[in-house]
Amino acid sequence: MLIQERHNHMRIKGIIVLIALVFSSVALATSGNQYELTITNHRFEPAELTIPANTKVQLLVHNKDNSIEEFESDSLHREKIIGPNKSVIINIGPLPPGVYQFKGEFHEDTAQGRVVVK
Repeated sequence: MLIQERHNHMRIKGIIVLIALVFSSVALATSGNQYELTITNHRFEPAELTIPANTKVQLLVHNKDNSIEEFESDSLHREKIIGPNKSVIINIGPLPPGVYQFKGEFHEDTAQGRVVVK
């Protein structure tokens, strides 16, 4: 009975280690493909991002303004509301080489940018 309990205990430890490895490898895989944008004074900074072609990436968008904004891009097929002083992740790609425009819908005159895919 004692041997069986040890065997079960070791099996549970092995499963926990395996789960931890899977989650850490997923975190490592996404960290290299994350790009940051900041909205400040109703402008995107940087206004131009260059990302690799044919690769899934994440845009981490921080809204540092005290008003709501909407990230909108017809060419990227994405819309996302970003609350004041909040951040969101927007998944894009894989994309072929090209230039993809985006804007802040609530401040279109100043909040504009583009993603250059190479």
